[in-house]
Amino acid sequence: MEVNSKQELIIIGGAEDKKEDCQILREFVRRAGGTKAKIVIMTAATELPRDVGENYIRVFEKLGAEDARIVDTETRDDAYSSTALEAVSKATGIFFTGGDQARITSILKDTELDTAIHKRFAEGAVIAGTSAGAAVMPDKMIVEGDSQTNPRMEIVEMGPGLGFLPGVVIDQHFLQRGRLGRLISALVQEPADLGFGIDENTAMVVTDKQIEIIGEGSVTIVDVQDTYNNMGEILKDEALAICGAKLHILPHGYKFDLKTRQPILNNGYIPDVPVLANSEKI
Repeated sequence: MEVNSKQELIIIGGAEDKKEDCQILREFVRRAGGTKAKIVIMTAATELPRDVGENYIRVFEKLGAEDARIVDTETRDDAYSSTALEAVSKATGIFFTGGDQARITSILKDTELDTAIHKRFAEGAVIAGTSAGAAVMPDKMIVEGDSQTNPRMEIVEMGPGLGFLPGVVIDQHFLQRGRLGRLISALVQEPADLGFGIDENTAMVVTDKQIEIIGEGSVTIVDVQDTYNNMGEILKDEALAICGAKLHILPHGYKFDLKTRQPILNNGYIPDVPVLANSEKI
């Protein structure tokens, strides 16, 4: 296939609409080729691969994709299957379902199928993932952790991801499960200093170092570059302190520049200082 230098990721916070307008999945199909899209559904994360996969097949076929098929990998041996490798080699869109992100990496990472998926991504296939499928996008991922609690070292476990978007941390079901504390805990532990918390039925579309938000919720961006934290002074179960962090909350239509680490407002202006919604001073 012809090489396409435009690499695109669609990273979904989970619970995306599959019955009505299907805004996020519609955008995935459109970017993967529209009516010529050939979509592979990776079900490694779920223990119900047939049910989950067939549900997505129905949606993608309804939206007009030329072909949508399941690649089910229950074991690492399946990640060397010639059938799976052939399907991925022809795919214009590769979709990772939700479930357990640890299953994805334990089955796929460093296999022939993992290599093949990265090759297709480099050639221009669109990679998308929802929930657990979103968690695996960075090179270091949140494996599991407590929600709705203050930041502490003990509340989050990290592990290797698939590395489609290195140098960041991603969390999903963000607002719905109160995961700000665990995202901050993950950032403090990892070399990454940029974290993205994606709400349900919301996605960030990553293209050429720029992110666009689509869907009904928001993406919370936490930037801990050049901040202070007390990680070296506390025990594992003691509260983390972090000072100087930046927080951006971006809804549908807003963009974020990964190079400048700044939001892009609807008028295209990238602010150097906070912009108030009105002219009144507090």
